[in-house]
Amino acid sequence: MADGRKSCLTGKGVTKVFGFGRTKTVAVDNVDFDFKEGEVISIVGESGSGKTTLAKMLLGLISVTEGDIYFQGEQRDISSHRKRKAYWTQIQAIFQDPFASYNIFNKIDSVLLDCIKMRGGGRLPYEQKVEMMTEACSFVNLKFAELTNKYPFELSGGQQQRLMIARIFLLKPKVLIADEPTSMIDACSRATILDMLMNLRNEVGMTPIFITHDIGLAYYVSDTVYIMEKGKFVESGSADSVILNPQQPYTKRLLNDVPKIYEEWDLSTV
Repeated sequence: MADGRKSCLTGKGVTKVFGFGRTKTVAVDNVDFDFKEGEVISIVGESGSGKTTLAKMLLGLISVTEGDIYFQGEQRDISSHRKRKAYWTQIQAIFQDPFASYNIFNKIDSVLLDCIKMRGGGRLPYEQKVEMMTEACSFVNLKFAELTNKYPFELSGGQQQRLMIARIFLLKPKVLIADEPTSMIDACSRATILDMLMNLRNEVGMTPIFITHDIGLAYYVSDTVYIMEKGKFVESGSADSVILNPQQPYTKRLLNDVPKIYEEWDLSTV
């Protein structure tokens, strides 16, 4: 799927160490990766495997202890606030908890107007900005006219998650990191959110990277899957090869942990 595509995000020996001496924790341990433009990637692992730490390094929210990250073929430079801000116009995130993703003092209008400003549309006529916000909300089945002058906390969790996607629609980043984006919403809304993210990928040609413990979701959405255990990538490849023909014991265990409706559930290990 990714053959012939340009590299979007590449990492060589990427490592993150927290603490020193006896309290030292190696959260991400010398990982290599090469994510291609337009490819759908999933990084799968249990809680504590290092996947969210890696996501934060990719976003530039925490520093890299060792190794290098390359963005669109060039070594990433986020050494100043201005350079970091420019990087964030190209790479954005949707997090697990939509409630924690908004400033409670900012109205929805302000949230969306900030996105337009970030993309260089700060001086556009207000009527044009309203059109853009209306289109973005419509893309995620929300009505801007019903949201204006409201605060994000007045929305349901599913609506807040859809508003996050509306933000991404306005920002049109090259890369979207989705960290457990559907874990707090019901099954019906989950499928809707995933379809919206896939439509967004087709609409603006971005590269989605899913950070998840859900190997079923990874198989459903991904071109390429990376399996992460204790800070290392233990297996990677196409979704079919990794999930239908796993080689590593850890991957096999993750698959065995998925309950199957047609089999008696083994709760002895719980």
